[in-house]
Amino acid sequence: MILLRRLLGDVLRRQRQRQGRTLREVSSSARVSLGYLSEVERGQKEASSELLSAICDALDVRMSELMREVSDELSLAELAESAAAVPSEPVPAPVRPMLNSVSVAGVPPERVTIKAPAEAVGVVAA
Repeated sequence: MILLRRLLGDVLRRQRQRQGRTLREVSSSARVSLGYLSEVERGQKEASSELLSAICDALDVRMSELMREVSDELSLAELAESAAAVPSEPVPAPVRPMLNSVSVAGVPPERVTIKAPAEAVGVVAA
């Protein structure tokens, strides 16, 4: 069974570690106890939307970016779970979540910024 709180905790921990920050630093900035933040990162506690907002602010990460990464992780976990349940079906390669497309028609090119991991983006000329 896939637990959303575990995926969320994993993503929060990775975000914090990418910044080279300690639990103590982030917990102090988010005004949440170090122990509680640790439990959230380990997937032992469900974080409220208010708590997630405070942690995102402390990490200087948009909640939408956090949720997008969690969604990608969830997609991968679901694919892995379904592949394990039906071993006779081949798993498509490469296995990665589909990104939503966004239309930027009518927007000047200098106003368009795309932020995503390079391995997650496929560019197709129109």
